[in-house]
Amino acid sequence: MIKEEIVAKRYADAFLDYAKEGVGFEKGLEELQEAKRVIRDNKDLRDFLESLEFTNTEKYGVVDSVFGGFFSGEIRDFIKLLIENRRIGLFIDIAEYARVTYSHGIETDAVLKTSYPLDTKYIEDIKNALENKTGRKLHMYIQLEPDLVGGVSAKIGNLIIDGSVKKRLEDLKYKLHTLKVA
Repeated sequence: MIKEEIVAKRYADAFLDYAKEGVGFEKGLEELQEAKRVIRDNKDLRDFLESLEFTNTEKYGVVDSVFGGFFSGEIRDFIKLLIENRRIGLFIDIAEYARVTYSHGIETDAVLKTSYPLDTKYIEDIKNALENKTGRKLHMYIQLEPDLVGGVSAKIGNLIIDGSVKKRLEDLKYKLHTLKVA
């Protein structure tokens, strides 16, 4: 159960990141909900897409026929990806996760870990850089972590961006352990 929730969250976030480049975040979220209603309300379509008796090519043709006139290429590509990865059964959960998470706008909680207190200006600069990178409006929480030694680490949903000295030292330690000496 928890595994499916994690998978649904990752697919939803990935789709919305993909959609924002094309049709935009809001349109992607809207189409995800409309496609959810189509799939949820049409048991025969849902059964067909989940069936192992038909090839993916046949399913892709039906997706293009059913969703072609009313939906963007982004949502059709996403449904095809789910079919290819045999995750189409999670489509309703994916859309529901996106609806619940982003129904009040696209602001996302983010935790910024730092080894020492930062100036407000630096926090704003980091926040702006992360918002540009993720395409989301962030609500930042600051957490002091002396173990980081230096640098910062940010957790945004299931995305972790670790620029801490501790992480760099761990990476260096791993590389030294795996280094083969001739």
